[in-house]
Amino acid sequence: MLAKDKKKTVIEKFKKHPKDSGSASIQVALLSERIKYITDHLKKHKKDFHTRRGLLALVGRRRRLLDYLKKQDPTHYEGVLKELDLKK
Repeated sequence: MLAKDKKKTVIEKFKKHPKDSGSASIQVALLSERIKYITDHLKKHKKDFHTRRGLLALVGRRRRLLDYLKKQDPTHYEGVLKELDLKK
């Protein structure tokens, strides 16, 4: 689970306008943070298969959002990939 302050900094970093709190780029960034957190958890708890299944669902959701972002705004998509250090 992300802490409120961590979530707030991610939103501030990726928002497009002052009242933006749920655009695709913000959702991708928040999902990436959750994925990192769960990945660290799974390194310690290798047999936690329920969490692993949840992780795969989060990765799939992030992939779909990135595909949408690529279709809508390719330049912004490239910036988000670079900022989050994701491969494509």
